[in-house]
Amino acid sequence: MPAEALWSDVLVETIRRASVSLSSDVVAGLQRALESETTELARLQLETMLENARVARENGLPICQDTGTPVFFVRAGTESPWLADLEPALRDAVRRATDSIPLRPSAIDPFTNRNVGNVGRGVPVIDWDLVPGSEIAITYVAKGGGSENASGLLFVQPGGGSTAVLRAVLAHVVRVAPRACPPVVVGVGIGGTADLALRLAKRALVQRLDEHHPDPSIAAFESELLAAINRSGIGPAGLGGATTALAVHADFAYRHPASLPVGVALQCWADRRATVRILESGIAEAVE
Repeated sequence: MPAEALWSDVLVETIRRASVSLSSDVVAGLQRALESETTELARLQLETMLENARVARENGLPICQDTGTPVFFVRAGTESPWLADLEPALRDAVRRATDSIPLRPSAIDPFTNRNVGNVGRGVPVIDWDLVPGSEIAITYVAKGGGSENASGLLFVQPGGGSTAVLRAVLAHVVRVAPRACPPVVVGVGIGGTADLALRLAKRALVQRLDEHHPDPSIAAFESELLAAINRSGIGPAGLGGATTALAVHADFAYRHPASLPVGVALQCWADRRATVRILESGIAEAVE
């Protein structure tokens, strides 16, 4: 059997893994939130989320009825012999996963409102990052509609610096978080152009909750923004409490002197993602 056929099967399993089983860092984050909450209503919401995740995992069922827009973040070594095969394999994996898991058909033609399943023009979304080397890392993210609708593109006064960015993002998250199934994960992309800022924000959502930016100043920004969001009192399911966000991840690019775009992307409490690595040999390995 050709190697690409083997890792094509693994791609379907990666989608399944993301759809039915929260990764260990997300479960740990929800558990920490439960232990820190003091109100009965907030604890009840978190207990329900954790029970939902347990039942889904043990029964092999999707965590949420909104199985999301399929998104692949691909970090591809330019020397990999599998690059030409990858995009068709990703699309085929989504088709197969839609039938076998199953996934809810969620790709809609915006002009005719015709549902085409989960594969069509621009879907699945594939974010390519070409890097040196011969390995390919693929992270699948299920992007639900509620959290996607909470995205934002902000334009901050360039002279305001990181303080102005923090205040703008905080105001946006406080406004939209109640309808994004909190506690949320917040991705922030700072600088670049408008499209790059949003791309950086989406990419930031791929990180584990316990990861921080290697630049100490960006890591400090993440921690400060997370604390500010959680002081809002929005809480789990928007019903009040100490945990509105589980994590904040930020990244940046250099900007034009006259422009400071800021992208904001949210993921709901069901932070569904899974990663697989394809070696030069064609062997595929799941990554926790």
